[in-house]
Amino acid sequence: MSDDLKKGLEGVLVAESELSSIDGDAGRLIYRGYTIEDLARGASYEEVLYLLWNGHLPTEDELEPFTDALMDEREVDADVLATMEKLADADEQPMAALRTAVSMFSAYEPEDDADPEDLEATLRKGRRITAKIPTALAAFERYRLGEDPVDPHPDLGLAANFLYMLTGEEPDEIAAETFDQALILHADHGLNASTFTSMVIGSTMADIYSAVTGGISALSGPLHGGANQDVMEVLIEIDESDLDHRAWVEQATEEGRRIPGFGHRVYNVKDPRAKILQERSKELAENGEDKWYNYTTTIEQYLSEEKGLTEKGIAPNVDFYSGSVYYQLGIPIDMYTPIFAMSRAGGWIAHVLEYQDSNRLIRPRARYTGPQDQEFVPLEER
Repeated sequence: MSDDLKKGLEGVLVAESELSSIDGDAGRLIYRGYTIEDLARGASYEEVLYLLWNGHLPTEDELEPFTDALMDEREVDADVLATMEKLADADEQPMAALRTAVSMFSAYEPEDDADPEDLEATLRKGRRITAKIPTALAAFERYRLGEDPVDPHPDLGLAANFLYMLTGEEPDEIAAETFDQALILHADHGLNASTFTSMVIGSTMADIYSAVTGGISALSGPLHGGANQDVMEVLIEIDESDLDHRAWVEQATEEGRRIPGFGHRVYNVKDPRAKILQERSKELAENGEDKWYNYTTTIEQYLSEEKGLTEKGIAPNVDFYSGSVYYQLGIPIDMYTPIFAMSRAGGWIAHVLEYQDSNRLIRPRARYTGPQDQEFVPLEER
């Protein structure tokens, strides 16, 4: 047994997985052998969910009942909606509200007595979670605005339906396709902190609601989720500045400010997901306001080429472009990380199912660095 200390488990292999693979030097991401580019440009989020959960892309005959089953599970119990309203009134953070909602879903689970080792039942529970998260999130936002929730649309896919429930209006084709693509890009990404958290919980054979709630909790931390929100806040600061965007980024770097959305724990080159969202950002700019796209491309060019960050292995990650994409879709800034969770829930569920199929309780060691041979002193003598 090795006594080498690997803080953060960096570089430590803890599992084998067929779900996703990252080549950080080549800027390559695959889900079950399919490149992220092919999936984002050719598949729907529902097809990617099917791929992650079932091991292959669905045929038309397989996709239809799968999509119908997701649609059938979208409604959430009135008690959950009432809690979302109370949390909105209390000015709760969206990620905390989502964590509470998912935990509450289990109270209305029709298969709550299923054997923990029944992975088919676990998958059905995961499907219910995935279907209900958009409904609960959209309701929370509506309550924050003082408006009633919008019921799920029976004819819209998961991505378009979320935008519909958020605004009360059916999104146009570009918006729906863009958001669907964003969900695909965030669906899975190896053993990141939230996925590993879900797997650790799953390894105890706790239910999938616990595992997803744990994933949400891990993702809420600023070192994991939230960078796209930070990026958008910087872009808004640029927009409100008296300086043009080129001058602003020059001044910011001279002052030693760190620009969010650059650098990644795994990628040493530009994140392939960032490239795809950059294309979408450009398309949205061509059909609406172009300043956000101009700001991001200017920042990227300056930091990558003139400051040489790319040569140092620091390049734009997915958050750098997702923030402005979501903003152009009219999504509130503090909803960006919950949307990340909405997408990644599919990946968390897939990893838990995969790990539980040949489960072993995850139980690492810690090196003890405390005192030895302490002499106990009774309380009255201390």
